[in-house]
Amino acid sequence: MRSHQRDFAPDRRIIFLCLIAVVIGAVSTVAAFVLLNLIHFFTNLFFFQTFSFADRSPATHTLGLWVIAVPVAGGLIAGLIARYGSDKVRGHGIPEAIEAILFRKSQMSPKVALLKPLTSGIVIGSGGPFGAEGPIIMTGGAIGSLIAQNFSMSAAERKTLLVAGATAGMTAVFGTPVAAVLLAVELLLFEWRPRSLLPVILACAVAAFCRPLLLESGPLFPIHTAPVGLAAFAICIVAGLLSGMLSAVMSLSLYRVEDWFGKLPLHWMWWPAIGGLAVGIGAYFEPRALGVGYDVIADLLNHRMILSAALSLLLVKAIIWVVALGSGTSGGVLAPLLMLGAGLGAVIASLVPGSDPTLWPLVCMAAVLAGVLGAPLTAAIFALGLTGDFNALLPLLLATGVSYGFTVLVMRRSIMTEKIARRGLHIYREYSVDPQERVFVQDVMATDIAHIDAALSLQQVSRDYFGAGQKHRSFPVVNAQQKLLGMLDRELLMQWMGKHDGARQIGSLFEKIPSVAFATETCQVVGRRMAIQHAERLPVVADRASMSLIGIVSRSDLLKPSHTAFYEEHIRERLFSR
Repeated sequence: MRSHQRDFAPDRRIIFLCLIAVVIGAVSTVAAFVLLNLIHFFTNLFFFQTFSFADRSPATHTLGLWVIAVPVAGGLIAGLIARYGSDKVRGHGIPEAIEAILFRKSQMSPKVALLKPLTSGIVIGSGGPFGAEGPIIMTGGAIGSLIAQNFSMSAAERKTLLVAGATAGMTAVFGTPVAAVLLAVELLLFEWRPRSLLPVILACAVAAFCRPLLLESGPLFPIHTAPVGLAAFAICIVAGLLSGMLSAVMSLSLYRVEDWFGKLPLHWMWWPAIGGLAVGIGAYFEPRALGVGYDVIADLLNHRMILSAALSLLLVKAIIWVVALGSGTSGGVLAPLLMLGAGLGAVIASLVPGSDPTLWPLVCMAAVLAGVLGAPLTAAIFALGLTGDFNALLPLLLATGVSYGFTVLVMRRSIMTEKIARRGLHIYREYSVDPQERVFVQDVMATDIAHIDAALSLQQVSRDYFGAGQKHRSFPVVNAQQKLLGMLDRELLMQWMGKHDGARQIGSLFEKIPSVAFATETCQVVGRRMAIQHAERLPVVADRASMSLIGIVSRSDLLKPSHTAFYEEHIRERLFSR
């Protein structure tokens, strides 16, 4: 057995990252507390003209027609903050976090950490039909990034702490730590490594433990459905397909509206006010469409709404949400999508006599989320964490899987990646173990080595190795003890022959320690080293101390694992004959 072969790469830096993640988890919980209280404060200020942090529904206002002006005022303030503060506060948060991770080396500014919760508090508090999850993911991510920027870290390590802050914030708002970790895996990390996964787990666990100290504990929407039988299998598939369709319609509608706003002859600063006008008009007819709408979700899950009233409310909610979010204001997508999915489930429950009427709103709520996010495991466990209903786990898993499959086949991108793609940045969300990470240099290197004796003269080397019969672009030079002195190519040889006597021994001219590979390194590590150094071949030595040459590895050698991967992926064969 080879002692250097392990399931995971050893990295002692993980302890350092985990310690920082613990701090980030606690700080992100405080940020979630601040954000939710900002929403409460501005809700009371805009709709009830009081300075209070009490949790009141904006639907109970007594403003009459003046309610139309409230979201307009909130949108106008948000536009001003975005223009003169930071335009990074625009949008629903998750795409901006992904963009920072993949294209900005996980660097976020202090402005985002301060202005994102303030803007979202104003927008949602003035009636914006959004959830708090997108803003807290962006805010928590900014906190993680800012803390990381105070230490000497790589971009990959900053990414880990950014995601730790984002998911800890989500945990604090919803009390769903497992779903938050899965969100990191399916949507934010773009890798599966202990170095990234453990800090995220710790940050979410800390946030979950701290949450009862500042916020209410327990599931947000506690329900208990009856166990399901085989008859529910077909209904789950239908529910998943319909949820996938609704996900696609909502995603396409959102970006169609965004295109319409882009054609307006106005600066984007004014767009949120226009979106606020649509919110105000809709809210005048359906007051419960205002704000986050957790009370509506609870009523739908507990079968406390007449179907006709629910459909009217959800139609208004869908329209004002699409228009408001398409205007570029600040707010999250999860809560509105949960509400719309629950409404679809209420329709299905009314068409399936004898079934548990609370099950299908829950199932469709998760399935719509899975289709929009492209994250089925996150959606299923998120719904489970919100309700604590383990009887629904199997229907949740099936319906979210069907919805996810539908949107993968039908949609080019999700609602999370379309905005980034419109900025000219492509995201590919599939990832797997790199075949070059599974294979070591000793498995692909050449051991039949053509090398140059260090005692040869420049003239001899030029004649014997770089003449008409030259076989390789470069050769290793070794002394009598087989110690590597360096690599020699034609360009370097010509330089030396122009400066030194042709009788000079080649071995006396090497001064720098050569770049080498080790047999126990993976092909991926050595391939990156060769790319950085623009090298086509690297000598392989036994160890750094002896520098004893044992092989040569070339670019073509490093591609051998990819040949195997291509065969496994694309070559179809029948292993049993008929």
